[in-house]
Amino acid sequence: MKLKKLITSRKLLALILTGGVFSLNAQDKLKSMPGYENYTIVSPKINDAIVSGAVPSKWSEDSKSFTYIFDGDQYEFDVKSKKSELIGEAPKTEFRRRRGPARGRQHASVDSPNNKLKAFTKDRDMHISNIDGSNKITITNANDDVEKVKYGIATWVYGEELRQTSAIWWSPDNKKVAFYRFKEKDIQQYYVLLNQTKIQDSLEIMSYPKVGAKNLPVDLMIYDLESKKTTLVNARDGQAFNDGAIGTYLYGINWSTDSNELLYHSTNRKQDIMEYKAANATTGESRIVIREKWLASFTKNSPEIKVLEDGKRFIWASERSGFNNYYLYNFDGTLIKPLTQHNFEVSRIVKIDENKGVVYYLARSGDNHMKMQLHSVKFDGSKDKRLTDPALNNTVSIAPNNKYFTVVSQAHNKAPFTNLMSMNGKKVSEIAKSDLTVYKKLGFKKAERFNFTSADGETTLDGLIHFPSNFDETKKYPVLLSIYGGPATNGFRENFAKPNSLTEYGFIVVNLDGRNVGGRGKHLLDKLYGNLGIVEMDDFAEGIKALHDRPYINKDKVGVYGTSYGGTTAAMSLLRFPDVYHAAVANSAVTHWKNYDNIYTERFMNLLENNEEGYDNSSIMKYAPNLKGDLMIFFGTSDNNVHPSNSLQLIEALQKAEKSFEVQVGPDKGHTRVNTDRMMEFFIESLVID
Repeated sequence: MKLKKLITSRKLLALILTGGVFSLNAQDKLKSMPGYENYTIVSPKINDAIVSGAVPSKWSEDSKSFTYIFDGDQYEFDVKSKKSELIGEAPKTEFRRRRGPARGRQHASVDSPNNKLKAFTKDRDMHISNIDGSNKITITNANDDVEKVKYGIATWVYGEELRQTSAIWWSPDNKKVAFYRFKEKDIQQYYVLLNQTKIQDSLEIMSYPKVGAKNLPVDLMIYDLESKKTTLVNARDGQAFNDGAIGTYLYGINWSTDSNELLYHSTNRKQDIMEYKAANATTGESRIVIREKWLASFTKNSPEIKVLEDGKRFIWASERSGFNNYYLYNFDGTLIKPLTQHNFEVSRIVKIDENKGVVYYLARSGDNHMKMQLHSVKFDGSKDKRLTDPALNNTVSIAPNNKYFTVVSQAHNKAPFTNLMSMNGKKVSEIAKSDLTVYKKLGFKKAERFNFTSADGETTLDGLIHFPSNFDETKKYPVLLSIYGGPATNGFRENFAKPNSLTEYGFIVVNLDGRNVGGRGKHLLDKLYGNLGIVEMDDFAEGIKALHDRPYINKDKVGVYGTSYGGTTAAMSLLRFPDVYHAAVANSAVTHWKNYDNIYTERFMNLLENNEEGYDNSSIMKYAPNLKGDLMIFFGTSDNNVHPSNSLQLIEALQKAEKSFEVQVGPDKGHTRVNTDRMMEFFIESLVID
């Protein structure tokens, strides 16, 4: 259903309240639409069509055997005999509720390492008590109506963007507690309406600094349980909080193994300089351990770090060379040795053998950047070896004695299999391989990789094409681009994915990379800087156009959909490239980067005063008059991440441009997407039914 005429904002509200064109109950039409019958017959068979040979292993402590699950049964593999024994049915997977705080939040209470005490925040103050809550003492005084101080809790954006799930940290010796102090004076609040489907709604008030807005002054404090003194960490060289200077953001907090220092990350507001610092737990004085800078755009906020057993050395990941590499440091700040000096990205340390001085790590050193490889390297940077097949994407599990590892290998067109390998990279035994008998019998097709050139004419990019099981190359198919976009994300992957069920409606489904792609080095990603919504959308359009010459592609029937940044991509693509895309579903989209939080946005868009043109170009509302195809906008009324104002601004702009479009609303829903059935009903109406 489409809006046939301009709707006023008051009428829009009335339609939301009464159901009107915003009802989510329209997908009953889907049952009579083309492709639905085939979808209902084929899609339920997808999950059982492949018996996967990807069998992650669990090693025994003595490294003599490991267990794994294959096709519903549990096996034990004996390394010496190289034989597997069936030991029973696979344990039933129990549903586990999400652990930890809600998205963007922090734990309100943290137990001491010895489980005798707990530190917690309540009524904006910090408290310590026995583990059962008895003998409570209050160690702060937040009764300040002027500064509006809160202790032991961070803001929503610290949780969302800096991954701070805690705002309280015990020292390993149980004698000290570090915690945040935030001052909310003069900070603009954001209001989220909740429970609007109830008789009485409610309100959530958030400190959510948007682009250009003031940040909350932040401090780190340390309470000593023995002296009963609280020390302010000198995080800014004795200077008061200066929003913009290094020390604007303090995060990534941890303790040294000896409890003598509090370790933390500190960046400026632009986030192109990051300091890893250590504060004396008694005096609060800080020193710089490592300083990273990348003035062309931004530094990595939280580089990977692995502390060695002696507590004096650590391995640090840095992009300073233009590619992520590993460096061995002393905690006094001296560089011992670069461990890797690759022109490809290291990804993750799997294990460290300190007795032999060897680091085992994954790196993007395969045939392409999505084929992960296991490497080993000595502590002095010598004898770097690749231990896996570069033609495949590999995940590994290393035995406790570091003599063997199991590896799950696959590619986009190669079903996964699992082998036992020696640590010199030689195959010891085959453990499992995928069974594609049913997959082939049902006619499922493997995804096809293709290459295209970016909009700048310089960069080769990747895409994947997913086909329906009844694919007929003599027919023309409408296309759906399933997309996210955004910095350091990947559309093309080298995992053997199950068939995309949406193809069974009679669509070709495509995934694409742009110059936003992760894993290909800092310089490529820098091309996106300051131009969110422009550069990668240009590339995605080139990716679609690269398919136009294929006889089975209907270039006049192309849809695009995504959620969050993907919603931004979908809407921007339809409006900026009306001759490439003909329908879009934009879920929970950021419609102007001035609307989003400053930590994420300024990191990738620069500060507002430095990039007014870039911000203006990022506004989807600017392109509202370009709408030619069909657009569905979806948002949740209680979205505290991408606020409803984003979608409402786009709705208003389209109304002013007198454009027809569709809106779906999730009453009391948060950051989410429209029902898939409703989305497919929309795409079939737009791209299939004439």
